[in-house]
Amino acid sequence: MKAQRTLFATITALVLLSGATGAQWLHHATPGMPRLPDGKPNLAAPTPRTADGHTDLSGIWDVGNMLYFHDLARGLKPGDLQFTPWAAAVRKQRMDRNHVDDPYGYCLPLGVPRINLRSQFKILQTPLITVFLHETYVGMIFRQVFTDGRPLPKASDSEPTWLGYSVGKWDGDAFVVDTTGFRDGGWLSALQAYPHSDALHVTERWRRADFGHMELTVTIDDPKAYVKPWTNKIALLLQPDTELIEAFCDNQMNILKHWSVDPMPTEPPSPPLAGGKQ
Repeated sequence: MKAQRTLFATITALVLLSGATGAQWLHHATPGMPRLPDGKPNLAAPTPRTADGHTDLSGIWDVGNMLYFHDLARGLKPGDLQFTPWAAAVRKQRMDRNHVDDPYGYCLPLGVPRINLRSQFKILQTPLITVFLHETYVGMIFRQVFTDGRPLPKASDSEPTWLGYSVGKWDGDAFVVDTTGFRDGGWLSALQAYPHSDALHVTERWRRADFGHMELTVTIDDPKAYVKPWTNKIALLLQPDTELIEAFCDNQMNILKHWSVDPMPTEPPSPPLAGGKQ
């Protein structure tokens, strides 16, 4: 157990501190950025819009802290999040092992929505697709949100993935993204070790309040893991006059060689849904 605690501390230090290098092209003026008389970005300027009248979500965004990365349910009331017996057992196993089985600690991708809460990311918006470029420390990762009218793929027609499959649509000024098609047994939070199953359906509502502020509303609907859907709201801040930088945890596996940890016990697969649905 001492080795496990040390390993978790090492993993935690790496994932928390590896962003210290910052981004490239610091202080390069972002074209089209509204500015105050002193030249600083005016983050309270009106919300920008695209040629078709929709809110323009483009830019580099960041939560600015690790609070929701560690606990996606932060700030919710008791009872808002209720585990099924399967999810409660999986979470207990993960926490009893001091979180050493978190895939992110082994340079594997974060899932959705956790990937939005770890580090800064860029949104590139076009009429038919919106792309998210993530500066995560397992490597450069992208998400594609299709807005060309296609439906979400059926489970029988798609391969389960870390980030799922995403389609988007506009609801007034809110960009609504639905994502399904996840791998079974994923993680929604680091410290709290919230699990999710392959039945997870994530709904994200992105609303840009003004030039520099975004509100992300996340709804978790996973009947295998939670008794009922639950929702939280997270504030994002625009990162002006900067750019993304490549990031890789290429030293992580070398560090892990110095620690001994018991092999991960097999987690029980999520149970079938009532009526035989998956």
